Amino acid sequence: MSACFLKIYMKCPFCDQNESCVLESRDSEDGQVTRRRRECLGCNKRFTTYERIEKHQLVVGKRDGSKENFDKDKLKKGVVRACEKREVSMEEIEKIVDQVEVEMMKKKNGKIPSKLIGNSVLRRLKTKDKVAYVRFASVYLDFDDITDFSKVVREIK
Repeated sequence: MSACFLKIYMKCPFCDQNESCVLESRDSEDGQVTRRRRECLGCNKRFTTYERIEKHQLVVGKRDGSKENFDKDKLKKGVVRACEKREVSMEEIEKIVDQVEVEMMKKKNGKIPSKLIGNSVLRRLKTKDKVAYVRFASVYLDFDDITDFSKVVREIK
């Protein structure tokens, strides 16, 4: 057995023993996840666990008055769609979505109006890619006709 620096109760995925040793811990670059390499004290097999802080669930208040849980994947799909065939990398899109999520998590209230989320995305897209900004705005702001497009284009010029 290797040097054990922390004995902890964690169920082994191989033998169901409840005791294991932490051999190594490493935090992710953003500090949001801790990776722990463990060794079971029963069968001596090694396994890895990941620890994340459980975030409180955000509830999005929709325009029609309904509510739904914040869905990071749904937000990402919308941003990806707006950035389609533009020179915005997937890494930049992920960064935008992560920044929006962090901004929303900092709000005191767990209920976030969808307008707040949309405006947060728009602020970031406006500096990143003007066409993606207009595309996202057209869906988010629910343009009715060409005058709505013209108004937004004039605003960003």
